[in-house]
Amino acid sequence: MKTLFPKAELHSPEWFIIDATNKTLGRLSTEASKLLRGKETTFFTPGINLGNFVIIINASKIQVTGKKELQKMYYRSTSRPGNLKSETFKSLKKRIPVRIIERAIFGMLPKGVLSRKYYQKLYVYSDNKILFNNIYIKKNFK
Repeated sequence: MKTLFPKAELHSPEWFIIDATNKTLGRLSTEASKLLRGKETTFFTPGINLGNFVIIINASKIQVTGKKELQKMYYRSTSRPGNLKSETFKSLKKRIPVRIIERAIFGMLPKGVLSRKYYQKLYVYSDNKILFNNIYIKKNFK
């Protein structure tokens, strides 16, 4: 008996729109990472890109539980000695709310070439305006 492997050419990816209003960061990012990888399909294979496209809107309305809003820290480097920048969840949410969700989802994807292919299929917007062909379209999603 032969094991059948799905071909990436035969897969037609789907588009999912997720509204992040009043959603918890971890629960939203696990759902998005599952959809990006295509784990909900019956023919999921870890080494083949059978993922979907995910659009997340209203990233500025994401929430965390407990005291994480003041205690959770985000670090970045400027690639110069002694220049490690740190920022709390609350200040990063005011400045760049999209980066919070992108980093959470990227951390849940497997590392390597396939991870970067999955990450290219993720689109995060801070409000409910979506950019299609350089034209902003405002929609009310549920």
